[in-house]
Amino acid sequence: MLLIIDDDIAIQTSLALLFRKEGYDVRLADGPFEARAVLDEETPALVLLDMNFSVDTSGNDGLRLLKEIRERVPNVPVILITGWGSIELAVEGMRAGAKDFITKPWQNEYLLQAVHTALNLSQTKTASPSRQKLDQQFQFDNIVGEDAKLLEILATIGRVAPTDAPVLITGESGTGKELIAEAIHQNSRRKRQPFVKVNLGGISATLFESELFGHVRGAFTDAKTDRVGRFELAHKGSIFLDEIGDLDPASQVKLLRVLQDRTFEPLGSSKPRTVDVRVICATNRNLEEMVAKGQFREDLFYRINLVTVKLPALRERPGDIPLLVQYFVNNLKTIYGRPDLRVSPAAMKWLKQLSLPGNIRQLKNVVERTVLLSVSDELQAEDFQGQIAQPVTQDRLVSLPAVGTMTLDEMEYQMIVRTMAFHQNRVAKVARALGITRFALYRRLEKFSIPYSVEE
Repeated sequence: MLLIIDDDIAIQTSLALLFRKEGYDVRLADGPFEARAVLDEETPALVLLDMNFSVDTSGNDGLRLLKEIRERVPNVPVILITGWGSIELAVEGMRAGAKDFITKPWQNEYLLQAVHTALNLSQTKTASPSRQKLDQQFQFDNIVGEDAKLLEILATIGRVAPTDAPVLITGESGTGKELIAEAIHQNSRRKRQPFVKVNLGGISATLFESELFGHVRGAFTDAKTDRVGRFELAHKGSIFLDEIGDLDPASQVKLLRVLQDRTFEPLGSSKPRTVDVRVICATNRNLEEMVAKGQFREDLFYRINLVTVKLPALRERPGDIPLLVQYFVNNLKTIYGRPDLRVSPAAMKWLKQLSLPGNIRQLKNVVERTVLLSVSDELQAEDFQGQIAQPVTQDRLVSLPAVGTMTLDEMEYQMIVRTMAFHQNRVAKVARALGITRFALYRRLEKFSIPYSVEE
């Protein structure tokens, strides 16, 4: 049973017709008094809650009732219904325990998806099955490992994938966030539709709208033809927004709009377009801390993290290192035509104890370099040891300027200029060499007025 709490008879009627047509049993309540009466009789599967029930439009009525519902039936998901002008109120409701918020006027299909998703996610979690059972149920071909933390994550993905829940994937660089995003898509009802990847860290603020929403001919000087944006390319499928923590505040607002009402306008056009996409985001940054510091919008944070998947670092699952090494070696046997490649037991033991700050990506890189440079088909610990980057020593710091002779800004400027010259102004390579994202590099280039050309 769905409980709809709203004092507007027109909204009550509209929502009741929509959900009854979809086969849901619906109960209606005008406000707190009627809602309490329904809750005394039976427990709903989900509550749709308006935020105002009187001439007072502060939303305090809705927040008080939300708190009461959460106390009486803590396991029942609550979806808030609010106007765009009261998004801050909806965010306060999310802090108080609401699962989602829908703005008026709503799109019927999107509202139905939100309710279906919330109901699916509210089901009781079962114990994590074995890797063999997971592989029988789902498609996790490219995800290697049997660690208990990983199996729990895969079980969560299996439950979440069939819904349209927005998923936020967090974890250190190199932990496999993109593979998890692909697994969510491959196990969803959208798997035959596009899976579009967007590295937000590689898109400058000036190109954000054109890249994500497209543009029409003549929108700006170089816009000689119409261009389809990434969201439109992902229509009916999934869009993977990587490095979302790198978005600047203005771009965050633009992204929130399309995530909120599933409509956008290509740059230079005044005609809105509707898009149906499943949104999956990833970051290696702590978004909660960024929200607290005012660096990331709280309403956007709640919009993208209905489900959060935190990937463990490789050092937290050392038992999976031999499995990963063997997986990489098996692939390299085919790629390099060396069918007898193998790793000695001593080497495998050494690798298992290795500290790998770059996680799976670093391990893969070490294994591939070792295979390329090793003459023997049996790889020994010594072969791998030669491919591990050495830590910075005191001898390597002698080239730094003396303390007090240069500011951090001056050092940063000189390093960027030198790296740009070394890599012939190729922004992607410069960013990698400096250990920052392309977006972060663009900001510094603009800050120091260093000329550059935008890479396609």
